Order: sequence, then structure tokens, then C-alpha cells
Amino acid sequence: MERSEQQITPVVLLVYNRPKLLGQLLELLRVIRPGTVLVVVDGPRLDVPGDKEACAEVRALVEKGIDWNARVLTDYAEVNLGLRKRVSSGLTWAFSQVERAIVLEDDCVPHPSFFRFCTEMLERYAGDERMSAISGDNFQKAGFDCGASYYFSRYPHCWGWATWRRAWRAYDDAMSDWPRLRDSGWLDEFLPERSALLWKTNFDGVYNRTIPSWYYPWVYSCWRQSRMSVLPAVNLVKNIGFGMEGTNCHKVGSRLANRDVAKMDFPLRHPAVEKINEVADRYYQRHYERPRHWRKGLRLWWHNFRHQR
Repeated sequence: MERSEQQITPVVLLVYNRPKLLGQLLELLRVIRPGTVLVVVDGPRLDVPGDKEACAEVRALVEKGIDWNARVLTDYAEVNLGLRKRVSSGLTWAFSQVERAIVLEDDCVPHPSFFRFCTEMLERYAGDERMSAISGDNFQKAGFDCGASYYFSRYPHCWGWATWRRAWRAYDDAMSDWPRLRDSGWLDEFLPERSALLWKTNFDGVYNRTIPSWYYPWVYSCWRQSRMSVLPAVNLVKNIGFGMEGTNCHKVGSRLANRDVAKMDFPLRHPAVEKINEVADRYYQRHYERPRHWRKGLRLWWHNFRHQR
């Protein structure tokens, strides 16, 4: 994709201690050549051997690896803030600098057409308060056809995504209203029972600070505002970070890991109706949303079954 086709939206990089992954991502960005790059970096964990050196290598790569004509802004944490605080504070900083941005973690490898897709969608829905984010992720089955280039979902998937300052302002890290909403049956109003149970567990975990996720408060904030997200009809981003180095993505064999990417065709075909595609969301819920205690119970049942034979 030639840069002359469009001006690429500013790109925010969320990085920490994986220089190899960052190097791969910078190789792709060197082709795309965004005019503004904002880099958010966490500080090292001093009690983890090699972490300080890995973080220093990442910072050196940021200084030397963005070698095209770009405005580079950096937000370096001097101490380790952890995933939740570093990402949320870093994005708040980024949106104090720019009105809209594409957001990439170092383990998210997008197809080049992802950048144009995000840029066009950010422009189209800039003033639409119903929209929370643009995602590059599609977790539908092979052959999925929504009749357009993208569809609307309640899920703001975050492996390669984009949003506006006006949407990020709604980010509610404290989730102070969650206990009342939980007890009111709020989630049951728009989620099937199994999904509602999963998200109650997720939101309880982040509210009580036993789950170090910035993403769950973001989902909560989007749903609290009754907003929807734009999801592409084809998968535009591959997550290659599953494994023990990831904070939340440890399961190497996950069906969500290393999903093939495809090219988005232009000009885009827009949906005839701007509302949540409930069929697509139900597919995601049936295949990917299972309460944690449900999985634990199934494993226990299988263990007992095998030992009773």
C-alpha cells in the first residue's frame, strides 16, 4: 500500500520487554510509514532476572528502529506499573496527544490493509457516539459472510484496534458502579446466560484487582455506554504472543492464536443497517465464551471419568 493513497492514522505501540517481537512489528511499520508513532513502554521488574536488560533493548530499538520520517512521541515508565495500569495510563497519555489512533501491542501482526481499514472507519464514524472502537479481529468461522466489508458487534476486540479520544474518555478503570449493575442483572439484559456468567466473573476479578486486565474495564466502559464496535468481515490481525511470556495469553494451543490474516478489499462495502450483528456475536459467544468454573468442572468430570473406567 502506497502511503500516497492516504494519510495513515497515528499509531500507538504498547511494548515492554520483547525486542524480537517489536523488531518484527517495526519492519511492517517501516513499509506503512505512519507519520506519527506514539510508544508506551513499561518499566522493568527488578526482581526478574534479565528484565532490565530486555527493557533497555526495547527502548534502544524504539530510538533506532523508527528510522523513517515520523514524529515519535514516547512515554517511558521508570518503574514497573504492570499491564493494567501501564496500558490504561499509556492510552490516556496517547489520547492527550492525538484525537484518534491505531493501537498495536508488540505481539499483534496486522495485514497491511488493516491500517487503511482503520483509517477509513475512524473517519466515517468519528462523530458517531454509538461507536466505541474499530477492531482488526474476526473470530467467525471460515466462509463467514456478513454481506459487507465489516459488521457491528458489542465486542471491542483489542488485538489490533483503533479508537477516538472521545471514546477513550469513557474508560472507567475503577468500575465504581459495577456492584450495583451486577446485582441488578444488567448483563443478563443483553448477554446469554453463559456469557453473562463469564463476564460477571471477569468484571468481579478486575473490580477486586485479582485480574490484571485493562481490557475488561474497557469492555465494561463500552457496554456501560451502550456502544458497539466495527469488526472486519475478514481477520486482519494475527496474535503471535501466546505463550509463557504473555501476561494473559498463556495457552499456546488456543484457537485464537496465530489465526491467518486476509487482505481487506477496497472500496469498502458498508452494512445496510447500523446495528449489532447478533448472529455473529452469538457464534462468538457459543464458541469462545465459557465461564471459568464451567471449564474447571468439565476437566474434573473428565478426570473422574477416566479414573473410574
